[in-house]
Amino acid sequence: MFDVLQYSFIQNAFFASFFVAIIAAVVGYFLLIRGLTFAGHALSHIGFAGAAGAVLIGIDPVVGLLVFTIAAGIGIGMLGRVLKERDVTIGIFLTLALAFGILFLFLYRGYAEQAYSILFGTILGISTLNVIITAIFSIVVLGILFFLFRPLLFSSFDPEVAEARGVPVKILGILFLILVAITVSMSVQVVGVLLIFTLLVGPAATAMRLVKNPYFAIGIAMILGVIYSWVGIFIAVQTNLPVSFFIATLSFGTYVVVRIVEPILQKHYA
Repeated sequence: MFDVLQYSFIQNAFFASFFVAIIAAVVGYFLLIRGLTFAGHALSHIGFAGAAGAVLIGIDPVVGLLVFTIAAGIGIGMLGRVLKERDVTIGIFLTLALAFGILFLFLYRGYAEQAYSILFGTILGISTLNVIITAIFSIVVLGILFFLFRPLLFSSFDPEVAEARGVPVKILGILFLILVAITVSMSVQVVGVLLIFTLLVGPAATAMRLVKNPYFAIGIAMILGVIYSWVGIFIAVQTNLPVSFFIATLSFGTYVVVRIVEPILQKHYA
C-alpha cells in the first residue's frame, strides 16, 4: 500500500502540499477574521486569467498567476477601504479579469492544457523545481507574516483603534492582500482555482470553531490542512480519482462534523 511513496512524483506531491497547506492555513485564518473570503475566491479566478495570458505569450502559467493576482491584490487594497466598498471593488476586478481570460483563451490557437490544469490542480504532476519554488515562496510569506503578526492581528480585530494608535492599517491591508495573492498562486497547483477555498478557508474555519486562541487556531488549521492534503493524495493514488476531490471532501466533512458537535459540547460543558 505504501509502495507508492518510492516514486519521485508522489514525494513531490507530498512536499508541495505540505508547504501549501501550512501557508494557506495561516493566510486563511486572517482571511476569515478580516472578512476577506470573497477576496480569496476572486483572486483565484483573477489568477486564471493571468495563467491564460501567460499561455498566450508562451511563458509559465504560474508567472501569469502571480502577476495578475498581485496586481489585483494591490488594486483591491488601495481602492477598497471599507467592507461594502471593498466587495464592489473586488467584483469589478473579478469581472474585468474574467473578460481578459475569455479573450486570452479565444486568441490562443492551440489547446491551452496548462491554463485549464490551473482550474483543477496538478499536484501529482508537479516538478521538483516547482516544489522548490513553492517552498521558497511559502517560507518568505511565513517570514513576513511572522514579522507582521501582532500588528496584523490587532488591525484585523479592531482596525479603528489600531489606526488611532499609529498602526499603518491601509499599508498592512495591501501587503496582506499581496501575500494572499502569492498564497493563491501556490495553492492552485494543489487544488486548482475552482477549489481554492478548500485549503484557504476549510482548515481555518474548522479550527476557529474548536479554539478561540489565534495561535492554537492557526496551529490546528496547519495540522488539518496537511492531513487533508496528504490523505487526499494517498487515496487519489489508490483510486485513480482527482486529488482535489478528496481534499475538498475531507475539509467539508470535518467542518460539518465540528459544526454539529460544537453546540452539543458547549451545552454539555456550560
